[in-house]
Amino acid sequence: MMFPDLWSASQWLVPAGLLMLFVLVALGWSYARSRGSVAFRLAAASCKAIGFGLLALCLLEPVISVQRPKSGANLFMVLADASQSLQVKDRNQNQTREQQVRDKLVENVDWQDELARDFDLRRYQFDRQLTTSDFASFRAAGIGSSIINSLATVADRYRDRPKAGILLITDGNATDTASSKLDWAALPPVYPVVVGSDKSARDISISRLSVSQTNFETAPVSVAVELRCHGYNGRSVVVELLDESGKSIDRQVIASVEDDRPFALRFQLRPEQRGVSVYRVRAFEEGAASQFTDEQQSREATLVNNQRLAVIDRAKGPYRVLYVGGRPNWEFKFLRRSLLKDDEIELVGLLRIAKKEPKFTFRGHLDETTNPLFRGFGNQADEQAEQYDEPVLIRLGTKDSQELRYGFPKSAEELFQYQAIILDDIEAAYFTQEQKSLIQQFVSARGGGLLMLGGQESFAPGNYDRTPIGELLPVYLGNQKQPIDVGQLRLSITRDGWLQPWVRIESTEEAELERLQDMPGFQTINSVNSIKPGATVLANATDQRGRIHPALVVQRFGQGRSAAWLIGDMWRWQLTSEMENNDLMKAWRQTVRWLVADVPRRVDARVQHLGDANLTVNLLVTVNDESYKPLDNATVSVTVTKPDGKQVALSTQPLDTTAGRYGVNFVPRQPGAYRAVVKATSADGQELGQRQVGWVTEPANDEFRRLAPNRNWLNQIAQQTGGEVIELDDLDSFVSSLPSRNVPVMETRIFPWWHTWSLFLIAVSLLIAEWGMRRWKGLP
Repeated sequence: MMFPDLWSASQWLVPAGLLMLFVLVALGWSYARSRGSVAFRLAAASCKAIGFGLLALCLLEPVISVQRPKSGANLFMVLADASQSLQVKDRNQNQTREQQVRDKLVENVDWQDELARDFDLRRYQFDRQLTTSDFASFRAAGIGSSIINSLATVADRYRDRPKAGILLITDGNATDTASSKLDWAALPPVYPVVVGSDKSARDISISRLSVSQTNFETAPVSVAVELRCHGYNGRSVVVELLDESGKSIDRQVIASVEDDRPFALRFQLRPEQRGVSVYRVRAFEEGAASQFTDEQQSREATLVNNQRLAVIDRAKGPYRVLYVGGRPNWEFKFLRRSLLKDDEIELVGLLRIAKKEPKFTFRGHLDETTNPLFRGFGNQADEQAEQYDEPVLIRLGTKDSQELRYGFPKSAEELFQYQAIILDDIEAAYFTQEQKSLIQQFVSARGGGLLMLGGQESFAPGNYDRTPIGELLPVYLGNQKQPIDVGQLRLSITRDGWLQPWVRIESTEEAELERLQDMPGFQTINSVNSIKPGATVLANATDQRGRIHPALVVQRFGQGRSAAWLIGDMWRWQLTSEMENNDLMKAWRQTVRWLVADVPRRVDARVQHLGDANLTVNLLVTVNDESYKPLDNATVSVTVTKPDGKQVALSTQPLDTTAGRYGVNFVPRQPGAYRAVVKATSADGQELGQRQVGWVTEPANDEFRRLAPNRNWLNQIAQQTGGEVIELDDLDSFVSSLPSRNVPVMETRIFPWWHTWSLFLIAVSLLIAEWGMRRWKGLP
């Protein structure tokens, strides 16, 4: 306020008024008789009248009352961003953003002293965590920028204290926007101080990286990369995939990139080793790979966002698959031969070479009880050899002499050790009612996979209709009791089948269509009434009359999945192909991989990112008993290997929400790739299983995903809290204006307007001016 609003000596109002009246009358009489123009006389008289008026006004002792913050009664917080994103040097700037902020915090501190005179000043700096600081040792080297959590922390810490505002010095590139929720109305006015220029230096950044795994044998892992470039318009950029040793696995060159326009590419690879593998993707201008070993050669704003890590987990095997066949056939031969090359799959075969026969059919010797058809297979003892009224079975690929000794499993503990079951050319009557129900539980409750192949005694010919096994098949079986012969059948992939990598053999659509064209014709297919709701047809077979028959049908059933290969002579694919053509082998491997892909193990683990400021991960472990029921009394230990190779031992705790589940939180302190080995033991000390998982912690990628200041978001913060956005160069003038703003605790201050040197200076100057004007005109 510039003018007085109070009068301390109002009793002098009448004398002062009379004095001014006398002065005005005297001036009027004097200048009315003087020489000079009217304008000159008015100007001179006005100067003298105003000068005397100001002196007369002093008799009233005018004062000014203003509302100002009560000294020390209001809190004012200064929050400085200390994350490494401030290490960027903007275009046409000699200093980095960190140096600019440091100058304001350490070198030019007058604005802080001014704040401290009127407010209770609190200083903080933050990266992932908020800490108190005097800014003397300020360095922008922190990982992460938790802006929202920092604001929430100071607001909650002083929720019962009057707060004048928060000065937020940052570039606005927060790393906790996705995970944090904040009631902006609970905050005092926030005044963001924008650090950095919208015109950033040259930069190549990997903005997104994702890993997807399929059962496609040639390239089961796909690494999708999205990049952005700034300052490289028309140049070529190289994107390279490296393994853990730094060896280049693949590289792609993007010619003539466009600035600030994202572009995507994809790497496809097949990891050679089992377990958790870590790969690195890096992007750089063509010919500038040496900048990663010598940063002085880099012309970019930063190299932190040029690289990202990808964790690939191929450690779930080996899977055990039980094949049950009604007779030795070509299908099993090629299936077994194909899986011998797959380290992840263990195929266990249970083949019937003769059906059970009545005791009265024949006997080789008097009082002989064993079936002579089984002689020569190694089980010569009467107590081991198959008896009459029992089928003659052989076992292949068993882990010991006891596995499948009594034929198909009769208990969940025995059957549930497998991840999938393949039924081929075996009738439903081979299984007891309990075994049929057990197979259904294997799929629905245990989460296993079931594949039925189109043999002579499968599907409807095997009388699976109205059985527990028939219920879990993806097709409704018809009354056709024999596979139908419809001449030449041509296989084709449906639209849904094209979306499933494991159904395809070739990597491109053109090559796959050519392969289908060259495939041999099949001659046998099982007829079905219809497809069940929720099932998906992935392949069809077209006969010579143009009729379309479903050939491959799949569906989810409970926790597991089931599939039906309705063609009965898939072996023709191999017999009629060239010897070097291994398409059938590859198809079998991909099919079995899909069948066991999501089957749970007795001990399973996964990593859940909580998304908090500390980048905490939650290791969740599921433990089941032999019947795959939750096991609550297990002991689960976790050993985490950090990026520097050091190990940390953790103990999990049972989760209250779900039986058989255990969990432990881990806070990574280093950026990089982490591995964890989970080990579960039963109450009696028996090891139940192990599982390896991995994850990547790269907070710097969120920091440097965007280099330009996030002004829009900072403007939103200011608007929602009643503050305003400030430029770093305007910080001093803003602080000077703060005392005139409304704050919670104010006090009235009185200033004697009449007792100021400026007032008397003006009055004397006016009187001297009037005297000078009279002397100039020669007046007395």
